[in-house]
This record gives sequence, C-alpha cells and structure tokens, in this order.
Amino acid sequence: MSKKKIILTGDRPTGPLHIGHYVGSLRRRVELQNSGEFDKIFIMIADAQALTDNYDNPDKVRENIIEVALDYLACGLDPKKTTIFIQSQIAELCELSFYYMNLVTVSRLQRNPTVKTEIQMRNFETSIPVGFFTYPISQAADITAFKATVVPVGEDQKPMLEQTNEIVRRFNGIYGETLVEPQILLPDNAACLRLPGTDGKAKMSKSLGNCIYLSDSAEDVQKKVMSMFTDPDHLRVQDPGKIEGNTVFTYLDAFSKPEHFEKYLPEYPNLDELKAHYQRGGLGDVKVKRFLNSVMQETLEPIRQRRAELEKDIPAIYKMLKEGSDVARAAANETLEEVKAAMKINYFEDEELIKRQSEKFAK
Repeated sequence: MSKKKIILTGDRPTGPLHIGHYVGSLRRRVELQNSGEFDKIFIMIADAQALTDNYDNPDKVRENIIEVALDYLACGLDPKKTTIFIQSQIAELCELSFYYMNLVTVSRLQRNPTVKTEIQMRNFETSIPVGFFTYPISQAADITAFKATVVPVGEDQKPMLEQTNEIVRRFNGIYGETLVEPQILLPDNAACLRLPGTDGKAKMSKSLGNCIYLSDSAEDVQKKVMSMFTDPDHLRVQDPGKIEGNTVFTYLDAFSKPEHFEKYLPEYPNLDELKAHYQRGGLGDVKVKRFLNSVMQETLEPIRQRRAELEKDIPAIYKMLKEGSDVARAAANETLEEVKAAMKINYFEDEELIKRQSEKFAK
C-alpha cells in the first residue's frame, strides 16, 4: 500500500467562490500546498456532482468552471505543485462509483446526515434524483481514485468521509487490501468551520444573496460589510451588545490578525478588547464594520489583482485544466486497474486465468 501523503479536495462549480470557501478551505489548501509535506495534491472541480441537482441547467455548471479555476489560481493555488482537474473528464470515477454501489445499502444512504440535510434544503423528498442520492458513493470514488490520505473539508462533510471509510473497509474486507482509508482535516480556526451569510443566516448561498464573492469589487465588498447583520438589540451606541450570533464579529474571528489592529484600530490591542468594549456598551456597529471592511479589503485586494491578470488569458486557464485532467486521469486509471484486479474482472490481463481455462478445456 502507498505510504505517500496525498490530498484530494474540491468544489462544485455552481457559482464563483465566496469568502466562506476561502476561510473554510481555499486559504488552508494554499498553506498545505506550500508546506512541502505532501507528495501530491489533487483539486477537483466537481462538475459531474454539480449536475446531479443542476442536470436541467448545464450552462450554469459549464460557465462556472472557469470562475472556480480563476478563483483557485487567484488565491495562490499553483498548477506546478497542485493538479487541478475537471471531474467529468475522468471516466474512471464513474466506473469506480458503479462498483462501490454494490457495497452500500439504500437505508445507509438515507441515514447519511449530509444527504438528509441536502434533501430537505432542496425539497427533494421522494423526487430525489438517483445521481444526487448516491453522491456519497461518487465522493468515495473521487477520494479513493487518487489514494488520498488526507481530505481537507468542513465539519458538514464529516459524514461523507465516514461513508467513504466504510466503503474502503468493506471493499478491502471482501477483495483484499486495495484502497486507502483517508483522514479528515478540519479547519483549525473554529470561525472557519462554517462562515454565516452576511444576513446572519447559517449558510452563504447565491440564491439568498448573502455572499461576499472573491471576485467582488472593493465597492461591493464595502456595501455588503456595511449592511451586515449585527445584534438586533444593539440600538444605541451606549447599549451593551452581543457577540454571539453577531456576523461582524464572526467574520473578524475568521479574518482579523493582530497587525490589523495596529494598522486600522490602534486604540484596541486585539480582538478580545474590541469584543469586551462592545459587550459593555459604548461602541457603535458602524465603527466595527468599518474596521472589518479594512480587514476584508486588505485580504481580498491581492486576490482581485491576480484574478484581473489571469482573466487576460482564458485559453491558458483551459489548457491548464486539460493538462491537470490528463494527469488526474492517469492516476485514477492506475487505481481502477488495481480495483478490477482485486474484483477479478481484469480478464484480459490475467494470464493465469487464461492459462487455467485453456488447460481445463484441453482435457
């Protein structure tokens, strides 16, 4: 079995990426890429998975592949160190999913908390498309195809990883040690586990219009920050304010650093002091929002500039995706060959089988 350290992660191309993606995974991916700790890093634009609930709108998925690729590169992912590829271009993933389907029951899929939540969110109930229902299985194919040892994801994806490991153990138990069991790598900053929308809703979502996109202009970011949900009971500056559920402070937890205080708010040594003042009263929302805006602009400006440069040569982005997909396909094919050998469906490569059958019929 492989002793290499390999990462597999990715995103569904249903829209440009937002700051929830950035703090939840993108920023960490760049750190992991540059750490030199990993032998291989595969990052997948999961278009086939996006089609499971956007099958009637292929243009939405098609148009957003380039958006996601631009966001990846603008944030610092480097195709020289990381293989960026498009899921649908790797036919081997479909074949692996098909074999894994025999190892999972319908009732087990129905119990998967992530699937349950997604079904409720999309009002699928009994009309759930089979492709969407079985996406924990296709995710297991994605992860195992590249022999990933580490999968950096948010807390909400934990049940998916558990299901992948169940499939790995079941496969290895039946067919012999073939697949690698991956470990989950969660964000190390609690605020990054799930960044709420600007309206305070639990999740950023394009349809709710509560996202700050990595590609937003400085003006759009400022507008969104200044209209952000805070403590609804904090009506006057002198009133004590609540930190819990206050989106502005959740964002400051995720983005602010000590040097931001020195630069933009020197009267406070750190975030704890700012929170304490807000909680005892005497600190207005506008001042805190202005500080958050400064922090956000400093974080996003280099990403915006890099993206503007990358947008000047779109054919080069497609070329990079094609090359990445070719590399990914070769890696997935290697795993598929091993899986077929373990399952004894590699008829034409098994010389021992051909010889044995020849002898059997020669008698």
